[in-house]
Amino acid sequence: MDNDYDILPMLGRGKHRNPRKGACFMELASHLAGERWSDRPACTHRLLGHLARLVNDCTSDAARPRLATLVPSVIGLTSTDPRWDHEIALLTATTALPVVAEETQRSLAVGVLSVDRMLAAGDGRDPESLRPTTAMALAEAPMAAEWARRFINQGVVGPVRFHPGPVILDFAVPGIATACVPDSDERLRTLLADAIAICRALSRGSRAAAEPGPALTPEQWQGVVTAAR
Repeated sequence: MDNDYDILPMLGRGKHRNPRKGACFMELASHLAGERWSDRPACTHRLLGHLARLVNDCTSDAARPRLATLVPSVIGLTSTDPRWDHEIALLTATTALPVVAEETQRSLAVGVLSVDRMLAAGDGRDPESLRPTTAMALAEAPMAAEWARRFINQGVVGPVRFHPGPVILDFAVPGIATACVPDSDERLRTLLADAIAICRALSRGSRAAAEPGPALTPEQWQGVVTAAR
């Protein structure tokens, strides 16, 4: 194996003081980007980094090495465009909504409706309409969707003083990890990969033209990026 890969830290859950103790997804990104060791490097969009940390920590030890091939894709992927926050939040919420526990579905349904409305103007559609993907996700949790509509229509949700993205992710990602589905690890990895693809497309000025970015093969990573003890 190439010597450059032999010195990489092991991929593990949580924060690590230095590479010798292991690395989470974003710490490894900071290491590869040549930044100061951190799980919040400047090279990656803040909410995308938050998603990556959650996916890293909620993925099982056995499946976590497969996340490592995505690390190079987040380096340099950042923007101050608020649409990035909207897209990441909506993708995460609609991915989680059909499979999470019932008590979490209500909160996510409120988030889905709220963020979908934030994206309406940029999509060129009426705020009262929904994206097809949003409508499909809500249709898979009809009781939660109906509750969320009543909740919003009652005026319980006041003026937005901060973006709901981090809260949505905090509910959605652990919800997927603990859902009664046999493929939660794969769903989490796909969610992160899709979020990266959306951000890359936005950086090129197109929401739809997402293309896979550079990635290392699992064979290049498997021997060095393993679950930290």
